[in-house]
Amino acid sequence: MQNTTQQLNDTLISKSLTTADYVPTLDGMLARTLARIDLKKQQGLRTPDELWIVDHNDVYTLGQAGKEEHILQRTNTPIIKTDRGGQVTWHGHGQLVIYWLFDLNSLGWSVRNLVSHAEQAIEDVINDCLQNPASSDTTAISAHARRDAPGVYLYADTSVADDKIMLGKMASLGFKIKHGFSYHGIALNLNCDLSAFNAINPCGYAGMQMLRLSDFVAMQKASDEQTGEALSYEQVTQKLIDNIAKRHAGLIELRALVPK
Repeated sequence: MQNTTQQLNDTLISKSLTTADYVPTLDGMLARTLARIDLKKQQGLRTPDELWIVDHNDVYTLGQAGKEEHILQRTNTPIIKTDRGGQVTWHGHGQLVIYWLFDLNSLGWSVRNLVSHAEQAIEDVINDCLQNPASSDTTAISAHARRDAPGVYLYADTSVADDKIMLGKMASLGFKIKHGFSYHGIALNLNCDLSAFNAINPCGYAGMQMLRLSDFVAMQKASDEQTGEALSYEQVTQKLIDNIAKRHAGLIELRALVPK
């Protein structure tokens, strides 16, 4: 596992982890969060918030209140119980995972603010990518969050005004809050093998169609040199990091929440 750290602004850094096993990553997130809580309580120190950009080795994770009945088939992929919210999901190569280690009280964010910023950042990036010139005709497709089911979904416009058909889910999220500090985060399917989701009810929803960005946007393979207008995994990652960093700095405000 390799990791690199980058300063995004005065109070935010990013840390990249490649081919990361889940348990050591979770242990590291928890240890860092507990250390930050202790520094704030004991010394009143505000430590920089952190974005962990993670390329996970294949794993299924089951949230704190997760039900095993949502695991439909046992495979060779490990199933690990974890302390985030939500049900069962899959992480693996070709999926962009970003963990938000944020001091919510110092940011003045509620938990609802955190979730909305996460969903709206993903919406911004997916919708921006859908406008990519090299993509197929995606003018009638857009990404939106739902109030009744956390995550970001793709919708297709219909001929009826304001009527949209949900195509499926492209991004999931689940957080853990401890003493006002968040960890865990978001997972966006870029060019992963979606068949891994066939063994589960993704996020507890039977029959939920999972989507990936590369089926809607021209994306180059990791082994290819950057050519033409096809987006790379790294470019999409940077778009999302930049959007989150602007939100963290107060440069992007929350939009009104979608109706229930």
